[in-house]
Amino acid sequence: MKRISKVIIPAAGFGTRFLPQTKAMPKEMLPIVDKPVIQYVVEEAVASGIEDVIIVTGYSKRAIEDHFDTPNAELVKNLEQGNKIAMLKQIRHIAELANFIYIRQKGPYGNATPIKSAKHLLVDEPFLVLWGDDFVWSTPPRAQQMIDAYNKYEATILCGIKTEKEEDSERYAYVQGVEIDAGVWKVEKLIEKPGRNKAPSNLAIVSGYLLTPDIFPILESQKPGKGGEYYLPEAIDILAKNHPVYAIEIKNGKYYDTGNKFEYMKTVVERALEHPDINGEFRKFLKNLPL
Repeated sequence: MKRISKVIIPAAGFGTRFLPQTKAMPKEMLPIVDKPVIQYVVEEAVASGIEDVIIVTGYSKRAIEDHFDTPNAELVKNLEQGNKIAMLKQIRHIAELANFIYIRQKGPYGNATPIKSAKHLLVDEPFLVLWGDDFVWSTPPRAQQMIDAYNKYEATILCGIKTEKEEDSERYAYVQGVEIDAGVWKVEKLIEKPGRNKAPSNLAIVSGYLLTPDIFPILESQKPGKGGEYYLPEAIDILAKNHPVYAIEIKNGKYYDTGNKFEYMKTVVERALEHPDINGEFRKFLKNLPL
């Protein structure tokens, strides 16, 4: 059983739901208080033992590369002169989190394409896929829970959360299967965006996958789905017909979908209330708002 040391983070989308903010700025770089969304994702992966971070980007994503790069000399000099040593240490640490590898997405539209784009960087090994515009705040980290499940079942692992919101059935894939242990499902079928009142369960697959090399032959022969897109959940549904696939409900966690404006603002507020630098003042500010 090979150790999992790599994560693919797709980050090539246009972020149209945040225009005009994302006209020149990647949606993955939207700040949650003082860190961009994608940094939360990278930090979680690293905390779970990941060493190589493969970020699949598009033409307008240079800011992501700059963020995880070594700070430029001018910024370093400015911080040193201002005796802001703790801040300098913090931004230097960002570049040292992992080995960062950047590739451009090539191929048709859909969330299966960035996985195919990164195939040449994987050597017959399992790997994580975490999205760059959402994250799960949990103890232990979501990525670690998925890796632990892989070490037990030695198969593809899907990240799940339970949801009762009907509108979510138009946004996520849902599991059809059998619960074989507390919070663990053997997947029989994975249905992408089933629609209202059509979800086979209340376990939505969001925010992450742990995939085995068995997925690549399926991706290579995959046909486009709804709207002409190539959906990763549809490829996993095919995989489940011949290989074991498991879905786990993330424990002690909160899912933050920062891909739309309302959920993004909720995330900023919730994380600000936990931020050690501002939580007290921010809480007082919210209580005094004339709502």
